[in-house]
This record gives sequence, C-alpha cells and structure tokens, in this order.
Amino acid sequence: MLYDLKQAKSRAFTAENKTGAAGSGGQSNRGRKGSPCLEGFRKGETVELLRCDGPGVIRHIWMTIPPGNVDHMRNVILRMYWDDQTHPSVEAPIGDFFGIAHGRQKTMLSDCVTMQAGKGLNCWIPMPFRKNAVVTVENDSDSDVRLLFYQIDATIGDELDVSAGYFHARFRRSNPCPMHEDFVIADGIEGKGVYLGTTLGVRSLENDSWWGEGEVKFYIDGDGEYPTICGTGAEDYMGSAWGLEEVLTPYQGAPLVDGKLGLYSIYRFHVRDPIYFERSLKVTVQQMGYGNKEQARRHYGDGQFVHYRAAGSTDEAEDCYFERSDDYCAVAYWYQTLPTVPFGRFPDRSERSADLKPSDAEGPKRTDR
Repeated sequence: MLYDLKQAKSRAFTAENKTGAAGSGGQSNRGRKGSPCLEGFRKGETVELLRCDGPGVIRHIWMTIPPGNVDHMRNVILRMYWDDQTHPSVEAPIGDFFGIAHGRQKTMLSDCVTMQAGKGLNCWIPMPFRKNAVVTVENDSDSDVRLLFYQIDATIGDELDVSAGYFHARFRRSNPCPMHEDFVIADGIEGKGVYLGTTLGVRSLENDSWWGEGEVKFYIDGDGEYPTICGTGAEDYMGSAWGLEEVLTPYQGAPLVDGKLGLYSIYRFHVRDPIYFERSLKVTVQQMGYGNKEQARRHYGDGQFVHYRAAGSTDEAEDCYFERSDDYCAVAYWYQTLPTVPFGRFPDRSERSADLKPSDAEGPKRTDR
C-alpha cells in the first residue's frame, strides 16, 4: 500500500550515481545534468548497472539507447543475479525483455513491461532479493552503442515474506523450429514458483495461411505426455480471436502485427491468473496453422504435410488445421525459489540475429537527446 509508511529506503542507480548512495545524485557539472548516461558503450563490453546489498526490491527499470538499430535491440543483453548465485536468473535481449520481439521498436504498454513510443524501455515487475542483487548489460552487437541511459529504482531494508520468490526471465529462439515439434517457451525449471508471463515472437515462413492455431501448454510438476493446462490457440492465449490485430491491454496484447514481413509479437502476463508449480514447469506452443489444404500440401510436400479437421468443419473441407514450421522466439518470466538450475546454452549472436532484416521504415526516429 502506498500509504503504508514502511521502513524501507528508496534508492536510484544511474550512470551518475552508480552505487545508489544517498545524497549522491546529480553532482556532475555542479548539479546541471553533467552525466545523464554512459557515453560510448563499446561492442564486447559488459557494464554493471546495479550492485546492491539486501534485503531489498528492485521496483522499476528504465533504459533507452539511440533508436532504430535492430542489431542493438536483439544483441544488447540484460542479465540479473540474486543472492550470490554465479549464473544469471535473467538473461535476455533488451528488446525482447521489454516486450517486442525481432529487434523491432514499437509502442508496447502493459502493467509489467512497456516500450513507450518504441523508445522508453520500462519494467515494473518487482524483483525481491535477500542478500544482494547484481544487474549487468552486455553489448554483444556488431557496433558500439553511442549512448546508454538508465535508472534502476529500488528499496532497501524491505521486510520480505518467507514465501517471496526470485524473479527469472529467459530468452529462447528456434529458427526455424523443426516441423512437427512444439516450440519450447520454458523448460528446465525446477523448484517452487509461479509463472508470470510470455513475450512470444513469430516470423511466419509461409504467409499465405494463418500461423496462430497452436495451443499453449503448461506441463506442471512432472506432467507426462499431456499438460495440466492447455489453451486453444496462440492468438487466443493473448486474448484475441479470429486472427490478430495490433492491440495493447494491461496484461495481454499484440504490439507488432506485420503481415507483409510476417512478423508478429504478442504478450500475455498472468498477473490475475497466476500459474503455480511446486516442483517443475515446462511451457510449449504448437506450430499449427489454418488454411487451404492443397496449398499447404504443395508448400510442405507430401512427406511433411500433416493436417487435421478444423473446428466446425468436416474432413473433406478445403480448409484445415496443419503442422507448420516457423521462426519462434520467446521470453518467459517467472518467480521461483533459489538455488536454481543454470540455464542451458544462450543463443549466440548469429543465432539471435539471423533473418531479422529491417523494414523500409525501421523503428522510431530520434527526436531529442
């Protein structure tokens, strides 16, 4: 509650006040905006944005870099570490982490992450820690980032409940995801926790039919062949229906729908319908399309083409559901207990960047700075 007079102390970590020390902000140039950012964030460089002893909670993260660079949005990597763990609990490109896939920049507004006007990157997800927290950013792109602005707002001295979990986020990409295989959004999660949400990107490799019929599945606490929770389709998972249009709501939406380029970015946050697990969790989405049966057969060939009767139709109908192969990527967000199992191999730069060619009107333009 905002009116609850807690004993916690508020701090801000910036390029000027790197330690978040009390009474130490805005000193450069005699207090006249002398050091608002990091200048010359070189390729190959890793910068520590926050190192803080706990207990505490990261309350808000804001970042921005010069806009319009797909390589930077996909290959500047955010990482977070909790309570002396040497492997990260968060590892994701900044563009995907803040809600837009494929290195693109568009307006993204949710209660968890935002990309205001495609340029102001914000995260409002609370991140508690007991002993310490470390946040880093790595420039793994092909070029220097001229300017890096950031502010991380935290409270220190919070009284954390024993049930408070640690925030995690992980990026994956499969380009293309093999035919007849479900794309794995999250896997290898062991411990007790709650799943917070998904940012899902799809690059459709066959634009004459609809890609988004795949069911999102949650395998909870050792589920076998079949999951405990199974949805009805990818666009249904983010609250839409009968296709997809650009839409933004507090917990679900589609900030990027580009049928010409076949680029889609959707999100779903389970703030009001959390998904709890006691021991383990795996999240997947089917590669399932809808369209003309013979056209799909010609595209995939008889050896790969597998189809199913569409809802409300017959086996003899011209349109059907069918297996597809597309380029999928995702960031999964969740809370869980520590210690955690280290993430698997992080996709390298070439894997993260392949086939992400900018459009003719790429990204928002710089208007100030």
